[in-house]
Amino acid sequence: MFITLEGPEGSGKTSHIPYLVEYLREKGYVVFPTREPGGTSIGEQIREVIHDLKNLEMHPRTETLLYQAARAQIVEQVIKPRLADGVIVISDRYYDSTIAYQGYGHQQNLDEVRALVNYATGGLTPDLTILLDLDVEVGLKRKKKNDEEWNRMDAHEVEFYKRVRVGYLEMVKAEAQRWIVVNSDQKWESVQEELKKVLLARIKDES
Repeated sequence: MFITLEGPEGSGKTSHIPYLVEYLREKGYVVFPTREPGGTSIGEQIREVIHDLKNLEMHPRTETLLYQAARAQIVEQVIKPRLADGVIVISDRYYDSTIAYQGYGHQQNLDEVRALVNYATGGLTPDLTILLDLDVEVGLKRKKKNDEEWNRMDAHEVEFYKRVRVGYLEMVKAEAQRWIVVNSDQKWESVQEELKKVLLARIKDES
């Protein structure tokens, strides 16, 4: 089963995944966590280029293509082989991030972005995608307060992130069967408990 977590800045995706992985392993499942961009040697190198604050002049098309390069590598090198072995793969972001950020956020042609995504992934779609949703300004304040990594993708105007959130919610409407939305604007522990419940329920349904 292929599970992805999505959400805006400060939504808590990255902090929740290790605990979810541990929880599922305690339940007897074989789970492999990964992240985008990254997850492979090539992907991590691309991640450094994309996130480097020195690269503020990067064009949205360049950014989009770099993400797809990293994605193609992780799909073929990491995700597909593990899914073939019956492993549950949980990824911190996947192609929905590209549609939300590079598509809606940068206001690029969505059909063109989706075509690039489809090429990079070979058509691999998650079985379940969880959106950790919260108000954009709350998320940005939370990220600064928690002293999390601040990179080039965090350096946009607030309006950019508002478009990103709209994009996520539009994708949820379009593919409601694949998405579960969790309100991230609550205590971390409450979000974690909700994530555990929805994950375990969906995994049992798929078994």
